[in-house]
Amino acid sequence: MYSTDDLEKIRQQFNVLPYPNIPLDKSPKEDYESLFIHNVVTPHYLHFRKVPDPQNMLILDAGCGSGYKSLILAEANPGATIVGVDLSEESVKLAKVRLDYYGFNDAQFHAMPIEEVSSLGLQFDYINCDEVLYLVPNPPLVLESLRAVLKPHGILRTNLHSAAQRGAYYRAQELFRMMGLMDHAPDDAEIKVATQTMQALKPEVIARMQSWQDRFATPDGKSDILANLLLLGDKGFTVPQAVELLDAAGLEFVRMVAWRRWEVADLFEQPDDLPDFWALVLGQASPLQRAMILELMHPVNRLIDFWCVGQEAIALAGTPVDDWSEEQWSRAMVHLHPQIKTEKAKQGLIEAVRAKRDFEISSYIPLPAFGPVYLDGAIAAALLPLWDGPQSIHTLAERYRVLHPVNPITLEALTSEEAFAVVQDTLNRLDAFLYVLLETEE
Repeated sequence: MYSTDDLEKIRQQFNVLPYPNIPLDKSPKEDYESLFIHNVVTPHYLHFRKVPDPQNMLILDAGCGSGYKSLILAEANPGATIVGVDLSEESVKLAKVRLDYYGFNDAQFHAMPIEEVSSLGLQFDYINCDEVLYLVPNPPLVLESLRAVLKPHGILRTNLHSAAQRGAYYRAQELFRMMGLMDHAPDDAEIKVATQTMQALKPEVIARMQSWQDRFATPDGKSDILANLLLLGDKGFTVPQAVELLDAAGLEFVRMVAWRRWEVADLFEQPDDLPDFWALVLGQASPLQRAMILELMHPVNRLIDFWCVGQEAIALAGTPVDDWSEEQWSRAMVHLHPQIKTEKAKQGLIEAVRAKRDFEISSYIPLPAFGPVYLDGAIAAALLPLWDGPQSIHTLAERYRVLHPVNPITLEALTSEEAFAVVQDTLNRLDAFLYVLLETEE
């Protein structure tokens, strides 16, 4: 059980050293992967299969800390209003300064427990609760509080520390708790004792091997020690326990944020030629079930990091392109993901076409892909109009036919049907990584 004293210790810890400790002048504008994660388009498309406009959306950063993630949310969602809440008064002050520094003067920040967020009288289109839930004394209450302020079509991103991946840190925390180093918010004296303890141990001692890293002893290592060895309130969970929390709050799992890192097939030597049993099991398993399997086989993910929606939004899930009919494909409108639709990526494509080489589209957002994703220059040139705005699949297919009027096998004129099939196959492949987003009438 946790008391108000526990909450006060956590508040004091983050007043002493607000998190994340990122300089004010560090901008996320070129961090396409973080922008991809924090863009509301990403989870909205994954679940609803629609491409929303963030203009006038209301976004909550629950547990905003020093405001760096709030800044990413603002940069990733032009026209949205950011509201941040955090227990630490000092963190909230820094968050406001940070957003003002970058011109997001309409951002609002409030020093309050997340459990009291309903007192703001607001309903949110998107909620980001990142690196918070595993610290709060009562995670179910926090989730219920966030669910209460989430719009019916809203999406919540949150995460929990993995009990399996962080077991060594939890043992270290228990050790230092026994030594009295976590009776109050740890500071320089406690950090010094923890450092001296770990460095004095023999290298082969498990506590040192598994929970100590050389960077902890560097001048910048103070925040790493506080975030791992001396983290007040830190708790670990399993994927099934995360699901139980969601169920209790009336929420439903949508997808892991870094979903490619939770693919069980990637653990096998030959993922395209699995043993018959596993081919059958994984072919029938949901993304959530596959995550549970991976956690037992290979618990390397520090965070159980996922998007979820209210239970009433589950029935509104869109149809994946793999299940589209020919009629739905014929009505498809094609968008680029906003974090691919950049001048840098456009120039990269143009240079690849001119040099007659493949275009590595995954170099801009590696997260959804397990390895490089290339586009043949022939098809890449046909997709260039997407940087000007959404296009119908027929427009792209016609452009491909103009660029490649002859079938290279038969040497006959390429038909509209053949051009459509080439473009359709490419879009279907890119949709899996969310580099392109496909909308059709249901």
